[in-house]
Amino acid sequence: MKTIRLTVGQALVKFLDNQFISFDGNEIKFVEGIFGIFGHGCVVGLGEAIQEGDHSLKFYQGHNEQGMAHAAIAFAKQHKRRKMMVVTSSIGPGALNMVTAAGTATANRIPLLLLPGDAFACRQPDPVLQQIEQPHNYNITANDAFKPVCRYWDRIARPEQLMTASINALRVLTDPADTGAVCLCLPQDVQGEAWDYPEYFFRKRIHTVRRRPLAEGEAEFLTKIIAGKKKPLIICGGGVSYSEAGETLEAFTSNFNIPFAETQAGKGTIVWDHPMNLGGIGLTGTLTANRIAKQADLVISVGSRLNDFHTCSKWLFQNPKVDFLSINLHPFDAYKADGVPILADAKTALEDLDKHLKEKRYTASYGNEIRDLKREWDEEVDRLYSLDDKEGYSQSRVIGQLNEGLIPEDAIILTASGSLPSDLQRTWRTRIPHTYHVEYGFSCMGYEVAGALGAKIANPEKEVYCLLGDGAYIMLHSELLTSIQEGIKINIIVFDNSGFHCIGNLQGSKGIPPFGCEFNFRNNKSGLLDGKSVPVDYAANAKSYGCDAWTVHNAEEFKEAITMARESKISTLIDVKTNPESMTNGYECWWRVGIPEVSKKKAVNEAYKTQEKELQNVRQY
Repeated sequence: MKTIRLTVGQALVKFLDNQFISFDGNEIKFVEGIFGIFGHGCVVGLGEAIQEGDHSLKFYQGHNEQGMAHAAIAFAKQHKRRKMMVVTSSIGPGALNMVTAAGTATANRIPLLLLPGDAFACRQPDPVLQQIEQPHNYNITANDAFKPVCRYWDRIARPEQLMTASINALRVLTDPADTGAVCLCLPQDVQGEAWDYPEYFFRKRIHTVRRRPLAEGEAEFLTKIIAGKKKPLIICGGGVSYSEAGETLEAFTSNFNIPFAETQAGKGTIVWDHPMNLGGIGLTGTLTANRIAKQADLVISVGSRLNDFHTCSKWLFQNPKVDFLSINLHPFDAYKADGVPILADAKTALEDLDKHLKEKRYTASYGNEIRDLKREWDEEVDRLYSLDDKEGYSQSRVIGQLNEGLIPEDAIILTASGSLPSDLQRTWRTRIPHTYHVEYGFSCMGYEVAGALGAKIANPEKEVYCLLGDGAYIMLHSELLTSIQEGIKINIIVFDNSGFHCIGNLQGSKGIPPFGCEFNFRNNKSGLLDGKSVPVDYAANAKSYGCDAWTVHNAEEFKEAITMARESKISTLIDVKTNPESMTNGYECWWRVGIPEVSKKKAVNEAYKTQEKELQNVRQY
């Protein structure tokens, strides 16, 4: 057996550089590069191996550990999970900063490999700088915090353990049903230890993503269920996009007059004006989708996790005869809603079902209501897009300007938190598939700017526009500097309404006075944060990093700024001063939240009574 003597760091880099994905016969290099912030826990071990340069992995310098991990997630999401980035950090706080990103990856089913430094395996220098000690268990370090948010976790305590750990990491990362965050903890002494690795460990490895077909007899079984229903509704989830089943779903819905609604992850897989496309569903959904959902007698979930936003906290589907079936690769998701679980690839399953339903000559019993509801909703979106800005520049007007010609049709729109995901899912008209990028599986504030960087690295030929609130920008925008450093242009649009007004609206809707959500000065008289708004110049902040930036207050100024941003060769930021009350509201939806059962406030008590009444319409499962 031929061997090669390498350190753990060197062996890991060499192994990762030889991983490939095969999907539908197309072979793609899986690991593209490495994001890193070096500290004493990784710089002389893994860092030396990366610096060595005998590999093709590009290194990107991050500026916040959570931020660079979010950039890696966006990169993998934009590549439909068939390419990924690795992320490394030092021990202690550097590692813990990535825990939130690990949760984001796992919640969204996106591959993310984290390589945090760890305390010494030999324990002789302990406690080292940034080490957390647990007197009751010396095996526990800060890196154990990754366990609840990762799909696979391992600690490399000996050099030879790297082989099984790496193979298992790739098993999870390349599995469309089981993917998410993977954490390989690297004790800083072990990173530099050498071992004679067998050469075959570094051979080119091709991970074939196989389409799982329907089981024998399932197509006939499902055809019988669907044929017995008059008004089925399909929910298009992220699994449709990752399966590349968009065209298949388009044909399927047209063939059988079955409408479909979109989740955030599924939106943009099919263009907005397809006759069967009802738009977003649920709490952040359209009037069209939610009205059809209430009368549906069968809900066919394709590649969706069916979270509370999709189902309006299990309230939306009110037909007493409604049944559910889920087509999903993961049993955990397929069994949700107490429906019929179908473990299969979206594209393969829909193609098989299409043949059987054609034999039955099935057609859903919808008349003109889909067309009429879509027309009504189009008129509402047109109204939201054209709101006057004399009494304050509205959020929906900004979105409308972007969507109606100010940016290229193939530009990528990206956001994650606050009210913007709601407004975009309701009103954004996707004209080019796979240009709508919203992280809403975790709705992680701080994903936006870093995500824009990752999306741009994935699609350098396209313009990327990051839409985010001032709260999210303040929370995390450090990878804006990475974009300047790398010469990677991204466009940031900050909707500045001086606060966390999405949550403020929720607070107010349940009878609670404004508290803790506005960016106001402390009032010396009241002792509360209810003074004047804190003025922040986000454009000046961006200019300090080296961006081109503008501040705008109305539609005309925004048009001028976005035109100049398109011409710019460097990253840009537009600080848009918007009306705090200008986000869209819900359309025939409901959301269950933890309203106090008793309160001194009459409005809160009334809100609780209303919730108790609506709970009677919730499906129990």
